[in-house]
Amino acid sequence: MSQQGYVATPPYSQAKPGLGGYSTGFGSQPHYAHYGGTGQPYSAAQAGLLKPVPSPHVPSVSAGHPTPAPSPFGQTHLQNGIYNPGNQMPSYAAPPPCSGQTAPLQSHGSNSLSNYQNTAPPLFTQQVTSQLGAMQISDHGSSQVHPQSSPLSGPPLRPTFQGSQPQQLLHPISSPTSQGLPSAVPAATVPPGMPPPSPVGMHVGLAGPNQGSVGYQQVPGQPPMTGYLPQQGGMYGGQQRGLQPNYPAAYPGAPATGAQLAGPQQKKLDPDSIPSPIQVIEEDKLRRSGQLFVTNTKGQVPPLVTTSCVVQDQGNASPRFIRCTTYCFPSTADMAKQSQIPLAAVIKPFAILPPNEAPLCVVSHGESGPIRCNRCKAYMCPLMQFIEGGRRYQCGFCNCVNEVPPFYFQHLDHIGRRLDHYDKPELSLGSYEFMATLDYCKNSKPPNPPAFIFMIDVSYYNIKIGCVKLICEELKTLLDKLPREDQAETSAIRVGFVTYNKVLHFYNLKSSLAQPQMMVVSDVGEMFVPLLDGFLVNVHESRPVINNLLDQIPEMFADTSESETVFAPVIQAGLEAVKAAECSGKLFIFHSSLPTAEAPGKLKNRDDKKLVNTDKEKILFQPQSHFYETLAKDCVANSCCVDVFLFPNQYVDVTTMGIVPMSTGGSLYKYNNFQIQTDAEHFLNNLRKDVQKPIGFDAIMRVRTNTGFRATDFLGSMYMNNTTDVEVAAIDCDKAITVEFKHDDKLNEENGALIQCALLYTNVAGHRRLRIHNLTLNCSSQHADLYKSCETDALINFFAKSAYRAILNQPLKTVREILVNQTAHILACYRKNCASPSSAGQLILPEAMKLLPVYMNNLLKSYVLLGSPDLPTDERAFQRLLVTSMDVVGTQSFYYPRLLPIHKMDVNSEEFPAAVRCSEERLADGGIFLLENGINMFLWLGLNSQPELIQGIFNVPSFAHINTDLISLPELDNPYSRKIRSIIANIRNQNPYSMKLIILKQKDKSEGIFRQFLVEDKGLHGGASYVDFLCYVHKEIRQLLT
Repeated sequence: MSQQGYVATPPYSQAKPGLGGYSTGFGSQPHYAHYGGTGQPYSAAQAGLLKPVPSPHVPSVSAGHPTPAPSPFGQTHLQNGIYNPGNQMPSYAAPPPCSGQTAPLQSHGSNSLSNYQNTAPPLFTQQVTSQLGAMQISDHGSSQVHPQSSPLSGPPLRPTFQGSQPQQLLHPISSPTSQGLPSAVPAATVPPGMPPPSPVGMHVGLAGPNQGSVGYQQVPGQPPMTGYLPQQGGMYGGQQRGLQPNYPAAYPGAPATGAQLAGPQQKKLDPDSIPSPIQVIEEDKLRRSGQLFVTNTKGQVPPLVTTSCVVQDQGNASPRFIRCTTYCFPSTADMAKQSQIPLAAVIKPFAILPPNEAPLCVVSHGESGPIRCNRCKAYMCPLMQFIEGGRRYQCGFCNCVNEVPPFYFQHLDHIGRRLDHYDKPELSLGSYEFMATLDYCKNSKPPNPPAFIFMIDVSYYNIKIGCVKLICEELKTLLDKLPREDQAETSAIRVGFVTYNKVLHFYNLKSSLAQPQMMVVSDVGEMFVPLLDGFLVNVHESRPVINNLLDQIPEMFADTSESETVFAPVIQAGLEAVKAAECSGKLFIFHSSLPTAEAPGKLKNRDDKKLVNTDKEKILFQPQSHFYETLAKDCVANSCCVDVFLFPNQYVDVTTMGIVPMSTGGSLYKYNNFQIQTDAEHFLNNLRKDVQKPIGFDAIMRVRTNTGFRATDFLGSMYMNNTTDVEVAAIDCDKAITVEFKHDDKLNEENGALIQCALLYTNVAGHRRLRIHNLTLNCSSQHADLYKSCETDALINFFAKSAYRAILNQPLKTVREILVNQTAHILACYRKNCASPSSAGQLILPEAMKLLPVYMNNLLKSYVLLGSPDLPTDERAFQRLLVTSMDVVGTQSFYYPRLLPIHKMDVNSEEFPAAVRCSEERLADGGIFLLENGINMFLWLGLNSQPELIQGIFNVPSFAHINTDLISLPELDNPYSRKIRSIIANIRNQNPYSMKLIILKQKDKSEGIFRQFLVEDKGLHGGASYVDFLCYVHKEIRQLLT
């Protein structure tokens, strides 16, 4: 693999402090590592060139700035110029896929690369500034770039505006040498029509130390500036209307105004020349797709989550179960502090293994239970070293020497390995299960099989929208598909039913009854279950009575006028039922509105947009009272998991209502303004997945490590009663918990970093099990080893979850600053420690982290961190809850959606069409694009879409006849229809959430919803484009290194 130094000679990176969508305080005195802690200043002293910087908590903002105005969907021409004829960017073909060959440098006079020893991590050289026009920069004289004949063929670039010289090209600047190895530019990174790389170290055409955006004027009809201005109210990259006093240049994407019409054209960055997520994903697929990933090597970096491969467990847990932010930990705390790379693992204990991989083995160590270390209590695993002929073993975690129980004794072979090594899963595999003994059960009694309780809101609104009838009809068939043990014919899970509005109705479903019996509890202040025998029943035995009830419920409440509901007493009722039955349980609550009826847990409408962008905004993400937190604690203590399906038509305080699902390991689903014609299938698909998914109950998870570091922080849908044990009422196959590690001593490079995750749980048959996942990582005292072993997708999972938790206690502005500063610090540390001295104008990114800026920018633009009054509070709270339980696959697709050009699909291939970058520039009038991010799915139709495709997919004669209200594509017997429906079905099957398909046409009013997912562009509600953010990060890196 070629070395990667992501190189730029940006004209943009030298702006003076305060000249760029952030204020001068933004990022100048960084807070690093964790939220709310003491900032860790970078080791290099800052030069005196910068202005004095205030605390980042209170960034300085020049007086007289207008308040940022909201950016409604309709004003999309301000952000993206593709539909505005007066503001069109020149478009160029994207670079071809990487062939793995690098462009030869010989013809430019450089030496052969093979003579240099490779001691640094792989670097990948890309040229950032490829479109530099001839211009004059005020206060710095002029800088002209002389054209040079290009040996590569390609379309000439169009002049960008009349009256200036035609736009000319610089040779790409080659990478500085990295630890003695000059980097080469792979052929794939040179856009068509660009010259090949110039000789190593060549530096071209910068005018002065501070040329950046200083003195530039916005030219009408031209691409907007790549600079930032301070934003009032701490809005990250938010737009401001009108002229900015005291600043000669406009903010990015500003409409041209009279005062800005004069002046030379500014330099524009070519998006094709900056790191592309699509290219990285495709290159990884090319190298590793379909291959066998064998886990027998310490610290092995797995394929990306987007690459399909077969995992063979040979001593380390599959990456499906555990992914790390880096697979090589720094050996000392000082080195970790210097790099600022979070050391974390994203653990998904119940991940589903594909059919072509071996299922987990179940091991029994008899009545005495699993063998464990006497000191640290780690479970028997491949990391234990047997000694003294097999009579003792040394724990790999704490080095304690333990006696081997007589029943477990086995002789050792000539290399000190037990003769039965390969016969015992716990000695040869990374993941396996132990059968737990009564010592691992509550009250030393075997657990009862779990219960599912369906609790249906029968208030006026839920009846009116048809929700109640829909649920009852679906449950008739869904109850036959409850989770069951692999070999079992029927499920051991018992079921119960409750309906409610202001009061609760319980149903006796005993199999001996001809009709179900209803019992009403109207005293919701002191909740109790009016019957024990007959409430939780076996589906198979009570089938006729259950069906009878499900037929009667919609009729019983058809004429109700009761519009008020309770919520907390419903959870309390389910909790009491589970406690009385002495079993674990899961509540499925179908709820419609804010619980305003007089009862415990009553909520009021507190949605206040005035709090947005103030220090009090965090209140919107905190529960209204501690009542629900106490309730959640009780639910976890009694193994009662809660899933909530919300059908709101107005504010329902998702923050507060989501506390119990989030703490118990449950899920929250939300269907705004539910309509049975358009949303029924979406809801039912989610319900089916939710009821049938593999799940474990009454779970406790502990993460053990070897000496030198320890687990210090846990992020996810869970509850913690102490500092070490993660408790959840239930954990399913989609939930992931992110664990952060910190050093408490020096790590031994020879031994590496060892992690063991042990999860004690009850399975659906009522059996207690211990699921063990082991992982060994490398350790190094070299930064280069650390950086080349990083995984950006896991890093973003950690950053998102930690930031989304931090907003509960800190202003959004502070949290955003921490994220940007840490990004700059991580990349500056790489530049300082892993790359040889080179021009400060060059941006160098580590190969494994070159996508960190694009993902980080998309995280900063997410609803949760944006701070725009245009965004509904419930939507922001909902997104926060979703991400908190996501695994690495989920956050990867959520922060960089997949955009598929359907018009390029090969109907004779099983493969998807190759994805394109998430930017409006990639859309084409003649194209059809499918966009998905794991939660949302859109089919975008260009105005000039091919009639053949339109007819094949929609069965209509022309574009004008397409009905965009369709919720699914018609099932037609032609290759186009079969292929696109297969793609959509495939995407839905791979995701935990069913995605509703939204069809929209180019230039329709509703197109704004789609555009906000084009994450490389400027955000519709504020937030920088990828290009602008990269420029800003580069400026921050340079300040750190100065």
